[in-house]
Amino acid sequence: MPNPALTEGVYYILLSLLQPLHGYGIIQNVDGLSGGRVRLAAGTLYGAINTLLEKGWIIALEGEADSRKKEYVITDLGREMLTNELRRLEELVSNGKHLMGGIER
Repeated sequence: MPNPALTEGVYYILLSLLQPLHGYGIIQNVDGLSGGRVRLAAGTLYGAINTLLEKGWIIALEGEADSRKKEYVITDLGREMLTNELRRLEELVSNGKHLMGGIER
């Protein structure tokens, strides 16, 4: 069974977590990567983080005892899912270019 398509938000969260980041850092990184097109509210982000933790695609890193900021990072399984999504997206673009003769305007 093929892997499900990732939402754009999840895709950018996983890309952001190729390096350890805390929640606010993820929000900023997603905003920057998407050119401001994808803006994650805190509730949306933490809902996605909980789902990604449950799926084993990311893990929470051990933080300093006195810090409230939790950092997250992608797992090997998360990297695999991200790689699969990149392949899926490349196929979409390739098929579109082939059938439309390129992206001439």
